Amino acid sequence: MNFKIVGRWIACVAVIAVSSVALAQAPVEITFYYPIAVGGPITKFVDGLAADFEKENPGIKVKPIYSGDYQASITKALTAVKGNDAPTMSVLLSTDMYTLIDEDAIVPFDPLLKTPEDQAWLKGFYPAFMENSQTGGKTWGIPFQRSTIVLYYNKELFKEAGLDPNKPPASWKEMAEYGQKLTKRDASGKVTQWGVQIPSSGFPYWLFQGLTTENEVILMNAAGTETYYDKPGVVEALQYWVDLTGKYKVQPEGIVEWGTTPKDFFERKVAMVWTTTGNLTNVKNNAKFDFGVAMLPANKRRGSPTGGGNFYVFKKSTPAQKEAAFKFIKWVTQPSRAAQWGIDTGYVAVRADAWETPAMKQYVAGFPPAAVARDQLPYAKAELSTHDNQRVTKALNDGLQAALTGTKTPEQAMKDAQRESERILRAYK
Repeated sequence: MNFKIVGRWIACVAVIAVSSVALAQAPVEITFYYPIAVGGPITKFVDGLAADFEKENPGIKVKPIYSGDYQASITKALTAVKGNDAPTMSVLLSTDMYTLIDEDAIVPFDPLLKTPEDQAWLKGFYPAFMENSQTGGKTWGIPFQRSTIVLYYNKELFKEAGLDPNKPPASWKEMAEYGQKLTKRDASGKVTQWGVQIPSSGFPYWLFQGLTTENEVILMNAAGTETYYDKPGVVEALQYWVDLTGKYKVQPEGIVEWGTTPKDFFERKVAMVWTTTGNLTNVKNNAKFDFGVAMLPANKRRGSPTGGGNFYVFKKSTPAQKEAAFKFIKWVTQPSRAAQWGIDTGYVAVRADAWETPAMKQYVAGFPPAAVARDQLPYAKAELSTHDNQRVTKALNDGLQAALTGTKTPEQAMKDAQRESERILRAYK
């Protein structure tokens, strides 16, 4: 017997065995694009969630990558897909669903749902949030960082204006009337405090959907192949927005900035603002006055679009990465964590059972405004989402800004937006 050959053979087997064990024990790394779009220390919370998950699941490594705002994040994600460097999962806008499907970038969650517990977990999300998460009988996104629009108002300024600080405006008519009482001018006629601000940069289409939903019109069909920008109810809603500046003189002229609206509110430059519930913790921590939070005022009905981000799993991930990503997504959306995420950030806890947790019950008892967004959900509709969503949305945003700056009438602006939208969507009919 050649002992040298046998020895080498035993050594090789040992190396292979050790390598196999090492491979078996190597953690699955999942990369996670996360958008930063709203103020507050959210990165700290995301890092904390990743670390806590890794402690409970030592075989999985979660690597958050902070990818800029939502628009930057979808651009980076699609660029990474084309460059064969896609993340394992991302939080991207719920409205990016059709774009991600059309780019063949993501996989549906349905094959990952393997147990009755998985199915029960999926059914626990609010139906309003699932409208922008499912299409064609499949689930493509899981609600996580979701929101609606709410009205924030300064109770102290209400008192100064002779308004009941516990009675926010309940209708469009009241919002204009309250706005006139809350708008202050100095001796020269210059405005020192505005009545209301509805931001028209950043996400103008989304804020506008608050008005269209309240006027009982929907901007798109469920298949994402048609828009209805030029309907009379849509034009009426835009006319009201324009009138807040021109007729009622309660809102600044021109484009109202999304990013500075909370700051304007903190600095008492404006008494009432429309913005995301995702700003709730930011407002709670930074408003140095008593403030209220209310559902958006109604016209023909109450209403708000849903908003915010969903989890998506990318197609080019390995099977092990997809399973690990699904495990993380299920873990982070369990009732207690969904509740804590809502408490920490101000986003709406995405499941009804999250609101039944002791932590959330205690939080709402001490801070009732936290429940306003939840209570508005029965009136909520899906955020504008179509195929080629960025271009279709841009057509509407351009029209809104043209009307708000006075370069087009609301009717002409919406006719032009609809014509452009139809041109873009023709390929998807």
